[in-house]
Amino acid sequence: MLVIITPLLYSEIGRSFPEEKAELSLVFRSKKEIKGDKKDWATELKKDKWIASKTAVVVCDMWDKHWSDNASVRVGEMAPTVNLFVKKAREMGATIIHCPSDTLEFYKDTPQRLLAKNAPVVATKTPLMRWCKLDPTAEEKLPIDDTDGGDDSIPKCKNYRAWTRQIDAIEIYPQDAITDSAEAFYLMKQKGITNVLVLGVHTNMCVLGRPFSIRQMVQQGMKVALVRDLTDTMYNPEKAPFVSHFTGTDLVVEHIEKFWCPTIGSNQILGGKEFRFKEDKRPRVLFVAAEDAYKSRTWIPEFAVARLGKEYQSQFAFSSEARFGSLPGLHMLDSADLLVLSLRRRGVPEEEMKMLKEFIGKGKPLLAIRTATHGFAPNVKLPAGYAEWKEFDKDVLGCNYQGHEVANSLTQIMPVVDHFKNINFDRVKIEKLASHLYKVNPLAKDAKVLLEGKSVPGGKMEPVVWIRENPEGRVACFTLGHFD
Repeated sequence: MLVIITPLLYSEIGRSFPEEKAELSLVFRSKKEIKGDKKDWATELKKDKWIASKTAVVVCDMWDKHWSDNASVRVGEMAPTVNLFVKKAREMGATIIHCPSDTLEFYKDTPQRLLAKNAPVVATKTPLMRWCKLDPTAEEKLPIDDTDGGDDSIPKCKNYRAWTRQIDAIEIYPQDAITDSAEAFYLMKQKGITNVLVLGVHTNMCVLGRPFSIRQMVQQGMKVALVRDLTDTMYNPEKAPFVSHFTGTDLVVEHIEKFWCPTIGSNQILGGKEFRFKEDKRPRVLFVAAEDAYKSRTWIPEFAVARLGKEYQSQFAFSSEARFGSLPGLHMLDSADLLVLSLRRRGVPEEEMKMLKEFIGKGKPLLAIRTATHGFAPNVKLPAGYAEWKEFDKDVLGCNYQGHEVANSLTQIMPVVDHFKNINFDRVKIEKLASHLYKVNPLAKDAKVLLEGKSVPGGKMEPVVWIRENPEGRVACFTLGHFD
């Protein structure tokens, strides 16, 4: 049988010559557990430089065809950007290892296949596995239900082995390698590789479990990172947690950041913005949480999945409470459509304060939760290079924060009927909530109060929910809160 393979497999056409002693300057994003609480995670960003010649890029199962029609479409859409990424990494001196599982017969006797096949076997302290299944000693269960195979096509597709090779849009150069087994690790050891960037599909399956991929490489002591925007899941939104397909991918990426390895964006190599599927049209909500009293870092992700997961992309810049410090992930304001603030008395680096003011200055919507009324008033002398915004309550929220009523007192709330003219409040129950009242009067003239409350017993009336809409932007503030 005559097998025709792209000339790049055999010839010197397109050979890439590495840059001299090139380094990959990367920012790694991960989740850090706070105080041993498995539900409380902070965002962690770390800068590092990887020597390109000691780095491998693993291209996982980017097949020519998948049994799921939608999966095939997304691979085809992502492949050109994957090709640009591996091309740039190759030019800088990284080793590219193509891993289209179950298709090695197509590449039989090619130089790239033989390069991996001939790598000498090395002994390992931890046995190399053909498949690395979920490890309950290292990770929680996956955050999505993929027990149906994860096909989100309509109508559903029949599961069969549809693939014959890697998709042609990803070029294979003469110096690259091809494998689908532990040969990848042997080749890495032969070449002195210590760093591994993993991309491809599918995040919840092969990207985690294949013998050349994340779990195995981490267990063998390699420094590993997932290219978070050049991946996709097998997830059907008709299964738990019943969110958008793309939210499903985000949740698995977050799982990896918590339990296995950090992630990077492809734009750290290519420039520009991270890759995004054309069907992913979710508005982006950036949640910034840096307070401990109300457990925002715990309930916000749960709320985001349950209430926003079908239609919105939730992004998180979480940190533990401190009088000053960076808010890792705040740079995502560049692409955010809504900012939600839940932080307390925080001084931030001047460059981050500039980001915040630029976002607000563009008139983009902001939701401030409770302690955000004094979110940037740390009440301490800040180190050089840090900034505060003491008048944030007046300048942006249109209120005048002056403390609160006695802690643990109740607040009786009621709607301001004038602003709900089309709603019949005859059956509305006036609630007493376990939330001590914030003193925020007087409000700006353009503030519209939706709910107000008073401390029980005998307190003065204060606004608890209000909005501001003016040519300079849209702001909402919600001052109720309790850790339960």
